[in-house]
Amino acid sequence: MDSWTIKHFSQANPAGTGQDDVPALLRRVADSIERRGSIQVQDLVMHTEITADGPWPSLTVYFHDAAD
Repeated sequence: MDSWTIKHFSQANPAGTGQDDVPALLRRVADSIERRGSIQVQDLVMHTEITADGPWPSLTVYFHDAAD
């Protein structure tokens, strides 16, 4: 059976005011993906933590280098 390892990173908005701004989070993650250069995204998973300041969404991006 073949196996392989996938890379990932997670990202959220800064805590506090605006932490629940999903469009801002998506822009932030898109910028991070572009900065990584030539990668192929395999999956995006959104999580939401409930904090004293309200919902705090984050995204985990699973990817591999396009050359792999």
